[in-house]
Amino acid sequence: MARPQRVLGIDPGLQCTGYGVLELAEGEIHLCEAGVIRTKRHELLSERLKELFEGITEVLESWEPQATALEELYSHGQYPRTAVLMGHARGVICLACAQREIPVIHYGSTQIKKMVTGNGRASKDQMQRAIARQLKVAALPGPADVADALALALCHCYALRQELLGAGECISQGG
Repeated sequence: MARPQRVLGIDPGLQCTGYGVLELAEGEIHLCEAGVIRTKRHELLSERLKELFEGITEVLESWEPQATALEELYSHGQYPRTAVLMGHARGVICLACAQREIPVIHYGSTQIKKMVTGNGRASKDQMQRAIARQLKVAALPGPADVADALALALCHCYALRQELLGAGECISQGG
């Protein structure tokens, strides 16, 4: 691979959005940064979305990723309001990326789990342990929003690595 590929994984939320920046260089994946963007709970939806947009924009400007990995929208039929609110957050993230011509790649939750752990039904704990092992970090990534964002970034790094190696189907990097 000629130049490193930087991938931003984002776990969207209106109160807390997790993000993780990974770099794929010469087949190796390195952790650049991970964190959360928090909005004030008492603000209007429009204000929260503005804060989220500004936070994502800051991360995009700081790290200049070549791609953003985002989980596909999923909601239980019992909670349609949650799906609508997540849709707002995802829209703001997609807009921030589109303004910088950064492609957004969407992954389903079972696809992410399968690529990171080898098990499409892995628990949060299994995911955190696999992420820590694969990124060679001592502590389990947290909070859960950060772990989910790192899992998304890892998933896309694995897809990129397989593409670059010329392999057809992505395989699990976990164990």
